[in-house]
Amino acid sequence: MLITLPISIWMCIVIVKEYQRAIIFRLGRLSSGGAKGPGLFFVLPCTDSFINVDMRTVTFNIPPQEILTRDSVAVCVDGLVYYRVQNPTLAVANVSNADAATQFLAQTTLRNVLSNKNLAEILSDREDIAHFMQVTLDNATDDWGIEVERVEIKDVKLPPQLLRAMASEAEATREARAKVIAAEGEMSASRALKEASLVIAESPSALQLRYLQTLSTIAEEKNSTIILALPLEILPKFVNT
Repeated sequence: MLITLPISIWMCIVIVKEYQRAIIFRLGRLSSGGAKGPGLFFVLPCTDSFINVDMRTVTFNIPPQEILTRDSVAVCVDGLVYYRVQNPTLAVANVSNADAATQFLAQTTLRNVLSNKNLAEILSDREDIAHFMQVTLDNATDDWGIEVERVEIKDVKLPPQLLRAMASEAEATREARAKVIAAEGEMSASRALKEASLVIAESPSALQLRYLQTLSTIAEEKNSTIILALPLEILPKFVNT
């Protein structure tokens, strides 16, 4: 290096970006001081080697996983994992490929967690399941210098036969509820009619007023024919005449 100065000085300068950290190995051992950067620093080309580690958050899309739930229903589930390197020294020294290890562990954790849940819990408790997965992954990747920031379950795909069965069940439930509501309405209407009949029975003129009101309602509908109901008591008078 001294002989080739000042040309060799350019081989010793390393620039690390703001979102990167450099792990330097000197004669195969980690250099003291931990990760370097961001900024400018010097290395010895013959004895030093360095690895740049990206500190930005990484988004990993978990491929769809075929899972058999606790109640023996086959579902296909995928998700998202957001993680970043928290300790670049551990991410380089303790694991050969921190990204691949975290991604494979996320797939395995998703399968293990959902296989212990039934279908109703998977569909209704997505946030709790995602939070449990995030805590589990974060604890498992501490030794790798990885921090799992967030886990999301994207989609739960059900078999077509199960979808049709659930749709039929929901339709039957709605029809049963509609019948119950109709029956309750009929019961309320019958009680109201009973009370009205008692009121009309107490006053004969009330029946005549109700009759006239019914005729008025029919006439408002612009019908061409109006049927008048006559009491049976007056028929013998017409017959005798």
